[in-house]
Amino acid sequence: MEYEFLRDITGSVKVRMSMGHEAVGHWFNEEVEGNLTLLDEVEAAVREVKGSERQWQRIGHEYTLWLDEEEVIIRANLLSFEGDEIEEGMNYYDEESLCFCGVEDFLAVIAAYRAFLQGH
Repeated sequence: MEYEFLRDITGSVKVRMSMGHEAVGHWFNEEVEGNLTLLDEVEAAVREVKGSERQWQRIGHEYTLWLDEEEVIIRANLLSFEGDEIEEGMNYYDEESLCFCGVEDFLAVIAAYRAFLQGH
């Protein structure tokens, strides 16, 4: 999973992720937006579920994050389609709206994001 941190003209940090992991970048850009308290909450949840069968979820404005001991799932809230909403033979593009990644990889992105915010 490759990523890049950028500052836009307003000074806000933007996260770009490699193909297949775009939803992680969207989650940082839409839900985190520099909110380190949210990242603290996610890291605490990782510690809480470690060694157990439990799961944790955080529903945001645009994206929901689920995690268990091994995996993080980020999904756009708009992907809550009911069965008949899509015409037969059609499908929707969700590559940028759904992502699965390992917990350790996700924690590495969080650490890199924090370091970038602090100017390291």
